[in-house]
Amino acid sequence: MKAIWNNTVVAESNDTVVVENNHYFPADSIKREFFEDSIAHTSCPWKGQASYYSLRVNGEQNKDAAWYYPEPKDAAQEIKGRVAFWKGVKVI
Repeated sequence: MKAIWNNTVVAESNDTVVVENNHYFPADSIKREFFEDSIAHTSCPWKGQASYYSLRVNGEQNKDAAWYYPEPKDAAQEIKGRVAFWKGVKVI
């Protein structure tokens, strides 16, 4: 699987986990040079608190386009250490 934004592959892995139709990529498969920490957080009743990254590719920013669960709840342990995408990031 590849995560692509602004014509650039920002993550690539053969080992994604699909939860709620989102592919979660291993953290070591993301291309860190395109990721910026975000202050955004959201909460999911069964997964826990999500943290976000913004993407910066070719001088353009996609704010809060990737998320992860640093300490997922027990029901979501399979996504610990993994990153998912939205906001126009194509996962193919």
